[in-house]
Amino acid sequence: MIPLLPNLFEKPIPISLPITGKNTEPTCFGAESPKLETIITNNFIGSVADGGFCNHRKLTLTPHGNGTHTECLGHLTATPLHINQILDCFFFPALLISVQPQTTENDFVIKVSSIQKNIENQKHTSYWYKFSKKALIIRTLPNDESKKHRQYTTTNPPYFEPAVGEFLAHYDVMHWLCDLPSVDKESDGGALATHKAFWQYPHNPRLKATITELIFVPNEISDGFYWLYLQIINLENDASPSHPVLYYPSNFTF
Repeated sequence: MIPLLPNLFEKPIPISLPITGKNTEPTCFGAESPKLETIITNNFIGSVADGGFCNHRKLTLTPHGNGTHTECLGHLTATPLHINQILDCFFFPALLISVQPQTTENDFVIKVSSIQKNIENQKHTSYWYKFSKKALIIRTLPNDESKKHRQYTTTNPPYFEPAVGEFLAHYDVMHWLCDLPSVDKESDGGALATHKAFWQYPHNPRLKATITELIFVPNEISDGFYWLYLQIINLENDASPSHPVLYYPSNFTF
């Protein structure tokens, strides 16, 4: 049966963090907060509140360091690869799971065993695992509102062990979304082992795979199967600010 079009996109669930220019966004890796500045010239004021006839502002941000962003393999390559060319499909079957990092010496690490267990638990209620080119959304616990505003630089936030990237690559997950500033350890000497494992770089690069970081999934959204609409800017860069949105599977009739 053809999906009932009027119902497809009802009740969207945004899981991105807004860019406000008010120093409220999470930042990481030494990036400054985004800035929204009014354009002012000799005969023009880009603010209606200040007497101008329209609002006209300049936005300055760092995609990898300011809020929700989606990145491609170009994050690691000397030859430019651009996210707006890599991501050419935007709608995916997605599974949301919640995992608890484990304490390892002075780190909080998400183990592949936790990912495997959560996916296995969903097999009885979801047909997500049957899809190719699917998305996996990982919410880390605890999941409090402070994630929306944290300044992560030099705090050694939780990260994924490289085996997670390897597992997801072999599980045919093409789009990996998480609420951490990076899938790798903040300071790892440049190894980026989890990124490389997921992208299977350099030996068998997965050119169409993406990683989205610094999302936020509210607690009232249950683990399980959803449809994901992954939106980016048409930007020639290895990463772009992004706006992933989930939709309940019940919106779709097959």
